[in-house]
Parts: sequence; C-alpha cells; structure tokens
Amino acid sequence: MFFLKQNIPRWAIFLIDILIVMGSIFLAYMVRFNFKVPQNEMSQWTIVFSIILVVRAISFLISKTYAGIIRFTSMQDAVRIFIVIFSGSALFTITNLISYYFINGHFVIPFSIIVIEFMTVILLMITFRIVVKIAYLEIKNPGGSKNKVIIYGAGEAGVITKQALDRDLGIRYKVIAFIDEDKNKVGKKLEGVDIFGFDKLETLLTENEVDNLIISIQKLKPEKKQRIVEVCLPFETKIMTVPPVSSWTDGVLSYNQIKKIKIEDLLERDEINMDVDDIKKELSNKVVMITGAAGSIGSELVRQIINFDPREIILIDQAESAMFDIEIELQEKYPNRNFKIAVADICNKVRMEHAFQVFKPQIVYHAAAYKHVPMMENNPSEALNTNVNGSKIIADLSVQYGVEKFIMISTDKAVNPTNVMGASKRIAEIYIQALNQKSKTVFITTRFGNVLGSNGSAVTLFRKQIEKGGPVTVTHRDVIRYFMTIPEACRLVLEAGMMGKGGEIYLFDMGNPVKIVDLAERMIRLSGLELDKDIKIKFTGLRPGEKLYEELLNNEENTLPTHHSQIMIGKVKTYEYKTVQKDIIELIALFNQQDNTDIVRKMKTIVPEFISKNSVFEELDKNIE
Repeated sequence: MFFLKQNIPRWAIFLIDILIVMGSIFLAYMVRFNFKVPQNEMSQWTIVFSIILVVRAISFLISKTYAGIIRFTSMQDAVRIFIVIFSGSALFTITNLISYYFINGHFVIPFSIIVIEFMTVILLMITFRIVVKIAYLEIKNPGGSKNKVIIYGAGEAGVITKQALDRDLGIRYKVIAFIDEDKNKVGKKLEGVDIFGFDKLETLLTENEVDNLIISIQKLKPEKKQRIVEVCLPFETKIMTVPPVSSWTDGVLSYNQIKKIKIEDLLERDEINMDVDDIKKELSNKVVMITGAAGSIGSELVRQIINFDPREIILIDQAESAMFDIEIELQEKYPNRNFKIAVADICNKVRMEHAFQVFKPQIVYHAAAYKHVPMMENNPSEALNTNVNGSKIIADLSVQYGVEKFIMISTDKAVNPTNVMGASKRIAEIYIQALNQKSKTVFITTRFGNVLGSNGSAVTLFRKQIEKGGPVTVTHRDVIRYFMTIPEACRLVLEAGMMGKGGEIYLFDMGNPVKIVDLAERMIRLSGLELDKDIKIKFTGLRPGEKLYEELLNNEENTLPTHHSQIMIGKVKTYEYKTVQKDIIELIALFNQQDNTDIVRKMKTIVPEFISKNSVFEELDKNIE
C-alpha cells in the first residue's frame, strides 16, 4: 500500500540503481570466470569496481534516470536507460583502447566484464521499474475487475493507445485483443496481446464481455467505422476514438482524450480534396470579410480561411458572447495572423457601410442568416429583415466598394420552399443572381443541406435530450434529411468560391439522405443506452413550415458538372434586375407595417413555387388557387 499513497523518493530510486550496478559488476565477474575468480583478477577488482560505479553514478545524476515516477514507466524511460548505460559502456571501451594502444598495452576493464555488466544493468534497471509498475497496477486495479478493451488498429497508434490505458490509473482497463485488417499482422502479438482479423471481432465480443472498443487509426474510412459500430452495438460495447495527434497534450496521448464516437464520425464521408494551391492564390494577401462569423458555418470558414494567409480577416456578427469565444480561440491558435472583430448587425446599413469603408474587403463570405424553420414561420418580418434586407445591404455595399467576389451561403430549403425561411433565402438568391448581371463584383451562391453539429441542429438537440434522459423528440417517422459535416461544407464553399465566374448557384453532393428516426436511434445506442428501456423516442408532429424531405433543385432545374465531383452548377431560372429590385424594395418596405400576412403574400408573388406546409399561411395558397 506504500506505492498507493506516495511516490518512491528519488534518492531511493538512485540508491536502488546504484545497488543494481554493484550487483551487476559482481555478477559479471562471477559469470566471466565461472564463479571462480582468479587471485590475479581479484587484485584489479577494487579499481574496476570503483571506475564503473563512479561513472554510472555520475551518468545517473546527469541524465536523472531516477527522476521518473516508476509506476508511469514507459517505452521512453526504457530507451533513456539504454542510452545512458550504453554511453557509459562506450566510455569504458574507449578508455580501454586508449590504455592498450597509447599507455601501457593493458585493458583497464576486461571487455567481457564491460559486455556482461552492460547487459545485466539494463535488464535489471528496466525490470525493476516494470515490476514496480505491474505491482502498483495490480494492487490498484485487481485483474478480475478490469474493463475489457479491444483496440482496432495494431500499428503505432494502437501501441500508443494501449500505453495510454496502462498509464491511466484511475480507471481499470485490460486490453484483451488488437483488431487489424493487415493479414501480415494477424496471428502475431503486440505488447503481449494477440492480434486478430476483423472477421474475429464478433466472436471476441460474444466470448468476452467487452466494455470498450477503441478505434486508434486516425483516418479510418467512415464505412469502416460503420461496420465496426454495427458489429459492436448489439453487444452494448462502447465505441471510442483516439483524437488527432495535434490535440494530444505535449505530444502524449492520455486516456481522458479518448472520446466516445460521435454520430458525426459515422455520417462523414471521405475527406474532400481541395485545390489548395488555387484557393491560396484566391485568398492569399486578400482582405476577407465573413458575416455570421460566430455561427457554425461562419466560424469554420474563419478557421479554414486563416490558413490560406489572407492579409486580414474581418469577422462580422451581432452575437457578442459567441464573438468573444471565437476571438479568444483565434488569439490562442493564430497569434501572428491579422483579424478584426466587428460586433455588428448586417441589417444596420450605416454600421455596415462604415465597416466596408474602414476594412475595404476584397472577398465577402455571407453566412449571416436566420435559419430555424419554425422560428421564422412565426416571425416572418425578421426572416425578411435579416435574410432578404440584410443580404441586400451586404450585396449592394459589395458592389459600391468594389468587392471582387461575394459568396453567399444558402440552403436546400430555398428549393420549392414550404416555409418562410426557405422562401427568404430563395429571394436573396434571386437578388444576388440578378445583381451579378450589372456589376463587376462576382456573385456566387452555394446551396447545401443540414450540417452536423450546428447550433440548433437535430444532432445537437438529440444529444442534449439524451444527456437529460429523454425523451428524444422526432417530428415524424418518415422525415429524411441530407447531412454534411461543418468542415466539409466549408471546404466545398471555398472550392466553389474559387471556381465561380459569377451568377452560379453551386450545389453540393450531400450523399445519401438519412431518416431522422434512424439517426435518433443510432445516437441513443452509441450513448450506451437501450431504446424504449433507458430512453424513448417521442413523435411530435411536423413543425410549422416543415416538410418530410428536402431537395437541392426544383422540378424545372437541372445541373451541370464541374471539375470537382462533389460540386455541381444548378441551372436555375434567371430574373431581370429591375424587376427583382422593384419587388424586393416593395417587400422590404412591408417590414415597417409588421403585417406577417402581407409579407408572406408578397414573398409568394416573388417565389411562385413557395407553397406553405403545416402553416397558418396555407390559406394564402388557397386564395391564389
């Protein structure tokens, strides 16, 4: 129990190491002379003993081999001991050679003694530390009560993961197997643990009550993760992942950094290849303004764009607290990059014009918008003011102040809109496309579906509900949505912005649609909970303005391919600028009246395909008919 209460004092470790050296010298002489040391050799005993002991002691003090905490002994400690002992033995060898060839023709220390002592000291010093570590672990974590773990990946990352588990003394773990799909590794051992093929995973889970499976491979393909999850979930085995090396503390992985796998990890796709050089040419040494910079998409655009060496990034958002957070993040991660924080409302033309005058942006990414469908269905005037009027203000100022490119972030809900939010975004698209016809500024629109983990997204909501114990609320059993991770959406935005010539609406390959109820069920199971036993799913009915499925193109539209397989150009209806301008000015003028019915009626005249669903505004469609 002594080891459980305190660390072994450094002086005690140093003393033990010295005793090991003394014993190794004695053993070297015994082995060398078959336990019968000749009398003439005994006369040299004192000299040899003193030389080796003094050199070892000095080397231990210089290298501080005694300073490590024994119960946390790692491979690095063993390597350090080897280097220190090898250096001392190399010194003995050099001394021997100098003595033999340049002094008296005799060896100071017999070479056989040097070799045997070298091997013995290394073996005993490392063994001592391992024995102490194992004893401590066994006392702290009795073998029978350890959580059983399988590590997926029998490479360097797998070894580091196992070592991290061994070092973590607060939680009981025992790695019972490695899984790897490299046939050359299967059947062998790693760190004393058997390596199995993926085909044996289900058998291992059946025969052992495995608590955790840890995916150690950094860039495992999403479909592989899906396969692993499908095998593990029926056994209630928790799946965890090792974070990127860049997030390790001082380059060392700790157990606390190993997290449960997230639904985002399963829905992501293969990494998107960007034309990094072309994007850098586009953004390098430019002043880039990002509206909605504190939001999910806006903040990720900031993180990605800052790596392309812009002259300056201007962050615009009215969310003070969120802006403070992103400012602190940028100061910590990018202390040498130029960025400016401007807390501002895009609907305030005076404030925004001042921003354009002061910062003189050359490229604008317009991500600021209201996006929650039910909220905007109940507040049409705010959807009008921010999504239409705010977008118009930023677009007009971009033309006025000679912005080179304007990239707007739109949504799949702008296609055949069934709600005010989608209609407001479609109107903004129409205005920006029309404005492109009469300006030198290149206007580009990017349109994609839901992003995983964004503020207020289904994933974020489900996660909070699961943490509270449920129920998890789903609007309808048949609702499907397209999902994309925030980083990949932003990568495609940068790519589309780079290739755009003006007036295009770029559509992103959103992958396969996902049933929301399946998403909820998967998240519940990944949390280690049992559906209908630990937590329930509650169907609440479609919300105002919501439809069962989203589209990226309306029925009259088609697409053209681009050089990027995941980006297409939508062939959409074009509008004459003067007509659009007149309609939108009339629409914006309705804001002051605060009559939601009049606002929505005008929206429907601008966007004839806007047919309300699950909304009080369905009456307006009946009147049109």
